[in-house]
Amino acid sequence: MPWRLQVNRVVPFATRLAEGALHLRGYAASGHAPALLVAEFDWAVLVEDPAEAYFGAGVWTYPQHALAAARAAGLERIVYHSVLHPQPEAMPHHWNKLRVEEAVFESGLAFTILQPAPYMQNLLAYWDTITTRGVFAVPYPPQTRLSLVDVEDVAEAAARVLTEPGHAGATYELCGTGGLSQTEVAAQLSAALERPVRAEQVGLADWERGARAAGLSPYAVETLLKMFRYYAAFGLWGSPRALAALLGRAPASLTDFALRQPPWAGPRSDRPQG
Repeated sequence: MPWRLQVNRVVPFATRLAEGALHLRGYAASGHAPALLVAEFDWAVLVEDPAEAYFGAGVWTYPQHALAAARAAGLERIVYHSVLHPQPEAMPHHWNKLRVEEAVFESGLAFTILQPAPYMQNLLAYWDTITTRGVFAVPYPPQTRLSLVDVEDVAEAAARVLTEPGHAGATYELCGTGGLSQTEVAAQLSAALERPVRAEQVGLADWERGARAAGLSPYAVETLLKMFRYYAAFGLWGSPRALAALLGRAPASLTDFALRQPPWAGPRSDRPQG
């Protein structure tokens, strides 16, 4: 079956069901803009829009409606974009994705579950201070171990799962790296950028004040604070072997990701437009 990535166009999920196609938010190799992976005729990829659902009740209700619509449309297969380690109840947004996985299992559809690690692209929120001040500031201890993954590799893995046989019934953890401490992340960024970078911990109270001032919803703030506390206690890491097997190559390293970024990659107001 054909597949394609369409950049900078968001199509409401339900509007295409009658035409036998489902659309999801993802990321394309052309940049960091939201994209749509279009799966035609008999299968689909399901992912909730983070802006509307990831940190709210929609993380559960949206997929429930989508699964019902997929069955009504006669689709045969679903690929669900979950999260690495959805099991911990201490992280509500992870736990809700586990409930969605259960609903996928019980949907009657053939399924594949993708469980990506935190995205390397999340580092772009810190890119200005990383590149101008040499500071990688995170709201958990520098020794916290996290796996990271490049969303471009996640998109490629999703495309392969959709277009290759043999993935029905599988669950894949998608990690681009093993467990890296934040000190190791800073060291790798320092080597790639050829400038000193150090990891610094931001206090949760300071992070919370900044998040609320930036307009994050109360639920999002509380959920993220719970996630940061979980990270600090246990980390969140896995093995890159499953992703390497899917891609047929080593996943992108943190160095690969850093070397791809232009100087204005972070959220700066003076970056070039267009």
